[in-house]
Amino acid sequence: MNKRKMYSATALTAVTAVMVGVTGVAAEETIFTDVPASHPHVEGISALTAAGILNGFGDGTFKPDASVTREQAAKMIAGAFQLKPSETVQPNFTDITVENHYYAAIAALYATGVEKGYEDNTFRPKENLTHGEVKQVVEKISVLYPIDADALFAAANVTFDQSKSVTRGELASILVTALNLIEEEQNKYYNLSVMHVNDTHANVEKLPKLMTAVKEQREKTPDALLLHAGDVFSGTLYFNEFVGQADVPFLNAMKFDAMVFGNHEFDLGSSPEGHKALADFVKAAKFPLLTANVDFSKDSLFTGLFTDLISSEPENGKIYSGIIKEVNGEKVGIFGLTTAETADIASPGSIVFEDYIEEAKKAVKAFEDKGVNKIIALTHLGFDDNAAYDNDQMLAKSVPGIDIVVGGHTHTQLDEPFVVDTNTVGEKKDATLIVQAYQYADFLGTLDVSFDENGVVVKHKGQLIKVADFAEDAEGLKLLAPFKEKVDVVANTEIGVKLTAELVNPRDNESIGAPSVRNSETALGNIITDGMLAKAKTYTKKNVIMAFQNGGGIRAAIPAGEVTTGNVMTVLPFGNTLALVDITAAELKETFEHALKEAPKESGGFLHISGAKLTYDSSKEVGSRIVSLQYYDDATKAYVDIKDGETYTIATNAFTAKGGDGFAALGKVYEAGKVTDLGLSDWENLKEQLLSLKEISYEPQGRIVDVAVKPEVTEETKETTK
Repeated sequence: MNKRKMYSATALTAVTAVMVGVTGVAAEETIFTDVPASHPHVEGISALTAAGILNGFGDGTFKPDASVTREQAAKMIAGAFQLKPSETVQPNFTDITVENHYYAAIAALYATGVEKGYEDNTFRPKENLTHGEVKQVVEKISVLYPIDADALFAAANVTFDQSKSVTRGELASILVTALNLIEEEQNKYYNLSVMHVNDTHANVEKLPKLMTAVKEQREKTPDALLLHAGDVFSGTLYFNEFVGQADVPFLNAMKFDAMVFGNHEFDLGSSPEGHKALADFVKAAKFPLLTANVDFSKDSLFTGLFTDLISSEPENGKIYSGIIKEVNGEKVGIFGLTTAETADIASPGSIVFEDYIEEAKKAVKAFEDKGVNKIIALTHLGFDDNAAYDNDQMLAKSVPGIDIVVGGHTHTQLDEPFVVDTNTVGEKKDATLIVQAYQYADFLGTLDVSFDENGVVVKHKGQLIKVADFAEDAEGLKLLAPFKEKVDVVANTEIGVKLTAELVNPRDNESIGAPSVRNSETALGNIITDGMLAKAKTYTKKNVIMAFQNGGGIRAAIPAGEVTTGNVMTVLPFGNTLALVDITAAELKETFEHALKEAPKESGGFLHISGAKLTYDSSKEVGSRIVSLQYYDDATKAYVDIKDGETYTIATNAFTAKGGDGFAALGKVYEAGKVTDLGLSDWENLKEQLLSLKEISYEPQGRIVDVAVKPEVTEETKETTK
């Protein structure tokens, strides 16, 4: 598919905005007595002087042939390229203080990475700047629009000599020539800047710093889009207490342009209130929410909020398939996609998820029919998630016309844009850029893209900016205060249990088979499931033989010391309830085979158990890994095998009971009406279990054993086996 031809863009990025005021200055306008019209660098000196970047000396001279010191050069470079110091990223040079006349310029170069000084933490402000050092500076500044350094010096009428000191006149010519070359390059293309975050998961206390990061980026690129790739909901006490209403004031204050729904936005669908919290979040948003492949029409809570259309005039607090934004005089299309896996890993209720490829193709065509040829897919599909469902790379390969994919869901840290330039059969295609900014508001992603007149990506630059490096925004702290006050009270309330050691929650291991809550038994998992089993037995006359908990739902450790309500709620933050499931032996074994399908790799569906013992072999074929599955029989006071043909009652969280994490067997059991949701809070069950324990075990108890994993041989074990 070829892009439709559009008019050429003329907008310039901030790095060349200064040229608006310096181009076309005549040499005769120089006011310095020692810079005649015949001087080889008169044009550069005149241009920068007219722009207010250069000053002469008190005697009316400029001294164009004098060497430039490093501090003088810092002022000229920072002024020419409009580099600003940062409030948070300050230089720590031992030979420069804030009282120095050139400190602000030096700080600006330091903050933007142009100048980091010497290894001994000095800047050496009085030393002369060399041609070689100037070349390095220009290369760093012009990385988005590379300039051939040799051509630059030649065009500036400067003979390059690596170690020779640069003169004041030479530097003026070099800077003006560089800006002119960049401007010429920029004028060929339309330039678009995007800021993005994803999977912030109610990390509200980080948002004041994110506000500062966004503000500083907007100073550099005022017209940059700001996009959220989903999963604002679930993850901290701020969500448990305020169900999204603590997050939305910050998103509004930062003036997000759009957000896509993540899977966790649908976590509360099985609650008595259903998706009321999500509907309230949408209504409170001062930006549109997007998703082209989610149908809200069967949920009355979204009546009047949802339209399956692309809008050129979107209203805040409404849901659209996509929107068209005018940025720097040209139209940019943005549409949303949410993973269909949400049906397995959340509680969407009557909300329907449609094929992402087909809906993406429809969205692209709708944009192109409106003459839009710069298209962004704002997705919560995952960078490299299960292709059986959906992921960003498959989207980029399968749907022509998408220029940028701003993604989330897999919490992937893409330090620079990932380029897809082939289709599903390996044929060359126009480049599609994929970006993702990790998680929890740890980074603000930035992306600068140049498009040719046909809307094809020709140049790009992207990076992740560490949010922790910024100061907290004053307005953000005011927004945070009332929410934090309530959360702190809840979080700091001690429950009456003291741990002598941490109840660990290892996860995200790089080593296959290394202990993780997603591939191994853990003490915390045992305590959680023990509490589930004990509670379930008090609510039914049925014989509940075991309880299990998905490892992906155990989100944090509990540190040593007095345990607080906040500790407990952070372990199980999704508001799940306890459910009873009547299940056959075959269905139960199928469930555990699914839980073990990734072993020894991690899987969110790995099951922790109570009242049972599981032995398996991860070296065997998927689907045939169980060696034995037993439960503790109260009558015989011994572990007995699960028997084929029998039906059992087990306890688990409602999410898993309904088939969450891809448990197809459980999903069928739920559809058959064999699940009873007891409505009992998972974190409250954990709290009660901790309070009931006279002694806490901090080690696994051999409930889950992989016979393919050989125990580590130590000197101690050698002694005991002699």
